[in-house]
Amino acid sequence: MQRRKFLEALKAGNKAEAFEAADDIPANPLLDCTIGTMIAARYGRRNVLKGALGVSAAASLFSASAFTAPRHAHAAAPTAQSRYAFGELDWGIDETHHVAAGYDAHILLRWGDPVTAGAPEFDVMNQSAEAQLQQFGYNNDYIGFLPLNAEGTRGLLCVNHEYTNEEVMFPGLGRQDKAGFAGMTRELADIEMAAHGGSVVEIARGTDGKWTVVRGSRLNRRISPLNTVMAVSGPAAGHSRLQTSADPSGREIIGTLNNCAGGMTPWGTWLMAEENFHGYFWSDETGTDGEPDASGHPEAPKLRRYGAPGNWYAWGKYHDRFDIRKEPNEVNRFGWVVEVDPLDPFSTPVKHTALGRFAHEGAEATLSADGRLVIYMGDDARFEYLYKYVSNGSVSQDRAANSRLLSDGTLYAARFGPEGTLLWLPLVHGQGPLTAGNGFAGQADVLIDARLAADALGATPMDRPEDVSPRGDGTAFVMLTNNSKRTPGQTDAANPRPGSDFGHIIEIKEDGGDHAATRASWSILVQCGNPAIAAVGAQWNPETSENGWFGSPDNCAFDAEGRLWVATDQGRKWDRTGKSDGLYGLETEGALRGHSKLFFRCPAGAELCGPYFTPDNETLFLAVQHPGTDGTRNLQGFERDSTFEDPATRWPDFNPAMPPRPSVVVVTRQGGGKIAV
Repeated sequence: MQRRKFLEALKAGNKAEAFEAADDIPANPLLDCTIGTMIAARYGRRNVLKGALGVSAAASLFSASAFTAPRHAHAAAPTAQSRYAFGELDWGIDETHHVAAGYDAHILLRWGDPVTAGAPEFDVMNQSAEAQLQQFGYNNDYIGFLPLNAEGTRGLLCVNHEYTNEEVMFPGLGRQDKAGFAGMTRELADIEMAAHGGSVVEIARGTDGKWTVVRGSRLNRRISPLNTVMAVSGPAAGHSRLQTSADPSGREIIGTLNNCAGGMTPWGTWLMAEENFHGYFWSDETGTDGEPDASGHPEAPKLRRYGAPGNWYAWGKYHDRFDIRKEPNEVNRFGWVVEVDPLDPFSTPVKHTALGRFAHEGAEATLSADGRLVIYMGDDARFEYLYKYVSNGSVSQDRAANSRLLSDGTLYAARFGPEGTLLWLPLVHGQGPLTAGNGFAGQADVLIDARLAADALGATPMDRPEDVSPRGDGTAFVMLTNNSKRTPGQTDAANPRPGSDFGHIIEIKEDGGDHAATRASWSILVQCGNPAIAAVGAQWNPETSENGWFGSPDNCAFDAEGRLWVATDQGRKWDRTGKSDGLYGLETEGALRGHSKLFFRCPAGAELCGPYFTPDNETLFLAVQHPGTDGTRNLQGFERDSTFEDPATRWPDFNPAMPPRPSVVVVTRQGGGKIAV
């Protein structure tokens, strides 16, 4: 398996594509009863294999009208009234971004923009770790917004910085993981580390309606894996498997990394999710398959289940803690959810081990019927699991007490049933197979090895569960991005398509409308891809136009009107749709359930992250990540890999001296007012 990962990564044109290729090879060996198996059992395997669910099954999901032909891009308006009041954007792909008519999309923050007081201006030709620690980081992903006044005209943006692309980040370097890191130095590695993590940035809306950064605000802050000290809470805090030579207490960790999606808590703290941490760990020894070798590590089988070491970066050459042989427990100190208090720039972030260790895509918070904290989380890899956490206590007005709720509760993994039921399985030591005899000496082991615990419980392997958006009525929507490695024999009721290149979205309705319930029902909202191609097996509301269907749902959010918005991440395979990644308004109720409209689209090679709406619904924040990188070999007129000197686009500056820069975009309505209302 590791050799396959290595060969797939070599085919990739840049680091983002290499990460995707590595994730394309599943690490979960338990694939006998996946979500695809459940969907096949529920709706009929024969219909699944033909690329469609079948008339009777589809009628139960979409109504019988779902089998009518899709509308064309310029067809008449839908017969039912869409709740998304905007003129739909035309699909396509080019070097810049586009937004629906009547809206402005301004660049608010770029990689390298000064953040902290006294930060130097960005000098791309003379980068340093010292400067980057004061400047906006790279590849902005999750965005949260915390208002600072009643009017919501001032607030804090909380932004994750997931990873770096050295081939378009540093002059004259090129892609390093493909070249054995021959051009890397300690200085460059430290700049990469400084560009990871997160940023807290105060922003303000002027009388002209435009948002700007408050330079030098005392609340502005950078968080990085290079120097930010973090505490540890929960059952695994202080455990021997988290102890290192630098931290024999097992309670103080330097930094966070690969922060993908996240969430904001009801009391205004920021949750940073650590996703593909395994790729940052290093071994300078290789096995017979040519891959980094972990065979001498005391936890080698567990490392294989998490895909470590990945040798995606050369940090382990310069920092012993990322070398699995020199510091074998450091790998157990990543893969958690981190809580940050953005209102206190001197506060110590906390890694909450009660939420489990896996490739966290997000951590979206809501409340149960009795006021307890509930957090939904996806493990973003093929054939991994959906989780939720439920606190024992209830949320109050005491912020410090509320944060302790993240250390005292139960983590659950989801098992989907073919009849449309869902059972939340508690990951609790001593229950069922989670015993010392099966390798779980205590609750700390259950959480450190959450994937193995979910394996043992028989959770349902999913098609890359990414963001999960809960609604106050006990409903949650799960983005399942894709899974091209699912075979016909691995399909099930909740993952219906073998070789799924386009993904789908599942709706969960918790019993009694209570997010803390241990049982739920589920259905498929949409199956993504082109509905005009029968073999794809896509399912949309028939009123959806050619512009409105999409592939690979990733991040999502509800706006203040209770409407679902979905951002896409097709990676290098965007050419299978011909569309750039973008943001879509997706109907979840009524006659237009499953109807989607395109609102915003990215420049070529970029992924859209966020989104996040202000409480008044008048501002939308979007994160455009790795512009000009993914799939540029297939970009007509360019047809090669991007580099610093020769990128597919120089968005957003379009300055010949500047490479493409990941950026936060702020969308407002021309003349003011709520978005899409």
